[in-house]
This record gives sequence, C-alpha cells and structure tokens, in this order.
Amino acid sequence: MINYSGIESKSLLGKLLRLPLRLLPRNLTVRIIQGKLRGKKWIVGSFNHGCWLGSYEFDKQQLMTKMVKPGTVFLDIGANVGFYTLLASALVGDKGKVFAFEPLPKNIDFLERHLKINSIRNATVFRAAVSDRSGTASFQESSISDRMGRLSEGGTLTVEVLSLDDLFIKGVLPLPDYLKIDVEGGEYSVLKGAQHILTVGRPIIFLATHGSEVHSQCLSLLRSLGYVCQSIDASKDVASCDELIASKSTEEQE
Repeated sequence: MINYSGIESKSLLGKLLRLPLRLLPRNLTVRIIQGKLRGKKWIVGSFNHGCWLGSYEFDKQQLMTKMVKPGTVFLDIGANVGFYTLLASALVGDKGKVFAFEPLPKNIDFLERHLKINSIRNATVFRAAVSDRSGTASFQESSISDRMGRLSEGGTLTVEVLSLDDLFIKGVLPLPDYLKIDVEGGEYSVLKGAQHILTVGRPIIFLATHGSEVHSQCLSLLRSLGYVCQSIDASKDVASCDELIASKSTEEQE
C-alpha cells in the first residue's frame, strides 16, 4: 500500500499530487483504490481525500486490519462519516457486528449513505455521542472543520448522549471485542462510562486522545483496569503520543 496521506502537503510533490483533487466534484462517488476497503464506494466530498485513496490514518488502519478478527463485535465511537465503520464491517465479516456512534447530523447523513451504497448489513448506527452518562448534552461544532466537534457546555447543538455500560446492561449492546474511540477530547468520559465493559470483556481499544490532560487521565484509568498501553506511532512513547492501543496485560492473556 502507498501512504499518499503521508506525503507532506507543502512539498512540491505533495502540491502536485493534491492539485487535481480540487477538481473533483464533492458529490462524486468513487471506488476506494487500495487496502481492505479497495472497491468500496466513497463520496469524495464527505471527508479527507485520504479515505478514498485508502491511506487515511495509515498506521492505525494497517494495525486495525491486522488485529480485528472475523465474527467479532466492534464499536466505532466517533464514527464521523464512516471510514472506520466500513473498515470494521469488512474485517468482522458477515458473522460479526459493528455499532457506530455519531452525534453530528452532517456526518450521520454521509455515514448512513456510505453504508447504503455499499450494501452494509452488519452495522448499526446510533445517532448519539458517547459519554459517562445517558441523557442529552450540548455539542459544539469545530471552527476548523464542519465534520468535527465535541461535547461542550457552550455548544449550540443539543444531542443525545449514551453510556456504553448502560447500553450493555440494558441488553442493547453485546460485549464488544474492540473499541475505536476518537471524540475530540471526550475520550476520558467515554472510558468512565464503559468501566464495566472494560472490566468484564477486556476489549482491545484503539484510542485517539486530544490534549495532554485527557491523555493522562485515559492512561491512568486504563492502567488501573489492568490495561497495557502502547503508542501506535513507533517513534513516540505512550506518554507523548496521541494515538494508542490498549489491551489486557500479558498475564491475563496466558
């Protein structure tokens, strides 16, 4: 696979490669060109061009492809427009299940369209954010991208919020094997609201953190629950990275 997304955008090669991408109609549907999702349909203007080029978040995508097994249960928390939902759907296969959580209406529209145009039948979408409680909360869209946002008291959008433990205890969710969490700073709250699941099921966690404080909080909580955390980026240690994988300790695996 070629990591097109890893080519520096300010370099001459990066500029040349990205120039024709600006000419593509935003509503154009194309086929993803490489990786596990090769051949799947993708709406060009839904998000990053790296998605249909097959190189979006290259290292994490590669790691997930190696680790996620058929017939398992995958939770995509902060699903955005559905790249990882599609990837998880392909990896867990017909006998597996994917549950995607996304609160932003613009993203939900593209997420559901991506599932529909690819005839995905093993994925369920929750139109909600995930936190340490269930109810409603204020959501603030990002000033950087209209495809991102976070739970915030000053937010102008009211969204439903769900606790993973609540959903599991009520029988809405099965015990998951994998969690992918990327919620623009709310990661600690997601983990707090899933402590029963993490204790009982010990799912593998692909975690993106946003900010040093929440990163430290997440590490502390995961370690207290017996998790071993490692940086996805081999050039960074776990204390300074913002993308990590957490799994049960070696002793528990034996």
